[in-house]
Amino acid sequence: QVQLVESGGGSVQAGGSLRLSCVASGYTSSKHCMGWFRQAPGKEREGVAVIEIGGVGTWYTDSVKGRFTISQDNAKNTLYLQMDSLKPEDTAKYYCAAARWLGYCVAIADLYNDWGQGTQVTVSS
Repeated sequence: QVQLVESGGGSVQAGGSLRLSCVASGYTSSKHCMGWFRQAPGKEREGVAVIEIGGVGTWYTDSVKGRFTISQDNAKNTLYLQMDSLKPEDTAKYYCAAARWLGYCVAIADLYNDWGQGTQVTVSS
């Protein structure tokens, strides 16, 4: 059974930083896709960053490029999202998700089969 548990959310002032963590367990594949998604009230769920676990590729949505960094620690089975220079527009509930490897990774939520419970990020001006 796959379980994903996010942590690290909170409330910060604009310009501040947060690091989100997602601890994964029960995933049998050494190569798969993991991503961070976010959803704000009244807005569509969007992909934020994706990383190829067991690969080398990463992807970021345009609005966070240069500010967010996705990374992994295989020894700890943990996915991270380092968020710097936070803006009020980043306020949302953030979810980590995992998908099977089919030759590449994408940031389409419907293709991710396992999800964490989410962690709230609130950025005040």
